[in-house]
Amino acid sequence: MPEYLLQLDRYLFHFINQDLSNPFFDWIMPWLRNPKFWIPLYAFILGFTVWKYKKQGVIIILLLIATVGTADFTSATLIKNAVKRVRPCNDPAIAQTVINPVGCGTGYSFPSTHATDHFSMALFLILVFCKKWHWIWFWAILWAALISFAQVYVGVHYPIDVTAGALYGSLIGILFALLNKRLQPAFYLS
Repeated sequence: MPEYLLQLDRYLFHFINQDLSNPFFDWIMPWLRNPKFWIPLYAFILGFTVWKYKKQGVIIILLLIATVGTADFTSATLIKNAVKRVRPCNDPAIAQTVINPVGCGTGYSFPSTHATDHFSMALFLILVFCKKWHWIWFWAILWAALISFAQVYVGVHYPIDVTAGALYGSLIGILFALLNKRLQPAFYLS
């Protein structure tokens, strides 16, 4: 990575991880990045989609699962192991100053798999449901962005990690939404 980009990344990381530190964020950010916190939302999406759209809903859910599976596997297994970027909380250059309330983890940092997974889900859901619910884009992007921001705030990812994860996840979400449109064109007509 070019030195100027590395310095910008570290500067933005320091700003988010330390300068924005406050008791409310200290309390909420670990929750926002925890997948268990979102189980009710995931259950609602699954249940509502199948209940409301029956067979079409089952296909949507299967494609959503394939979207997340593809995003997660390629991000966590393929890209991270190829790039091997150290997490900020393990980076010898800054580790002593990182505020890390959730533990560092043993994996690599680039890209953020949390960001990849959640942006893939967000873009998939937006493109599938935006014609039926125009407001979904705002809530889906906010949801994925908060989770991504929390990753930087708690010290486990750099801003470039979550940005790359968001872009990559968005691409995967778009591709699977296009697949859904190809498989179920009638869904988009109603």
